[in-house]
Amino acid sequence: MLKTSALTVAINVRLINHTIVIGTLSVLTGCQTLSSPPAKTPANTVATNPLTARMPAIDRQGYIAYVEEQGVGSAKISTLYRIRPDGSDRQLIDQLNGYIYAPAWSADGQLLAYSKQAPREHPNIYIYDWSNHTRNLVVNADGSNLSASFSPDGQKLLYSSTVGGNADIYEMRLSDGETRQLTTLPSTEVQPSYAADGKSFVYTSDKVRAGRPRIYRYSFATTNAVPVSTGGYAASPQLSLDGQRLAYLNGRKAAVMTLATGQVNNLAETGLDEPARLSPSGQYAVYPTRHSNLDGQVNGQNGGGLIIHSLSGNASYTISRKDGGVVRSPAWSR
Repeated sequence: MLKTSALTVAINVRLINHTIVIGTLSVLTGCQTLSSPPAKTPANTVATNPLTARMPAIDRQGYIAYVEEQGVGSAKISTLYRIRPDGSDRQLIDQLNGYIYAPAWSADGQLLAYSKQAPREHPNIYIYDWSNHTRNLVVNADGSNLSASFSPDGQKLLYSSTVGGNADIYEMRLSDGETRQLTTLPSTEVQPSYAADGKSFVYTSDKVRAGRPRIYRYSFATTNAVPVSTGGYAASPQLSLDGQRLAYLNGRKAAVMTLATGQVNNLAETGLDEPARLSPSGQYAVYPTRHSNLDGQVNGQNGGGLIIHSLSGNASYTISRKDGGVVRSPAWSR
């Protein structure tokens, strides 16, 4: 196992149209079992939402995990939820005084990896198991441990860590904790995300110019990485399951690129510098926003939430936040 430093990542990954508003492992370094399953909130009445009604079952039957933040500084409270794409069945997964980062689902939707950072501590990676409602600490290296991504078979975990001094990407075998370092450059390599075939992953690096991140694709067969042609500031990549699309942060905009043509669909400047994330079918994207409408105006305490956007048209709708906080980091499961 890595000997687990504190870090400041060199790059600052800065972190509609028709709108319908919907209210409302085997290796463990620590294990916490919940006394009971997460409480459910009543389902919302969203049967009239035409966008949800025509979603493929693989999207409609999945969950979106996301983080809601309240307060600032030492008073920061972060809550991790999951919710159906129609806005129903919101469930609390975790909460702490501090930060929760970058939830990521396993391919079967049963495991959720994310980072937690309590005050005066470095971020560590946990996995929540829905089958038995346990929360397991899997990476507690002495550094910032972030951006977990499950391999397609659920046997391995990619993540970034500063255990070696600067941020690099590591791969852990979950059965026994065996870990190998995949990148060794003096630059910053972060935000890895597996391709669905497990043969490669995409990630963010500023190796060409410090503070100007680009997206690269690493091949396990060759151990080489090649840039993805996005142009300008690009970060936080995620490939669709069919490998045809790339969701990412394009400058300050949540965006989706069609890889075969290079065509970029800039969905919105969200006010949060958050990327888009794709649904399992790849036909929809979700991203958080501070704004409650499409002209960028914030509607007081009712502003902000999760935007779900159809990539085959201009239809979008909003799932409103629960506690009036800042919504971040959605991830969509099967």
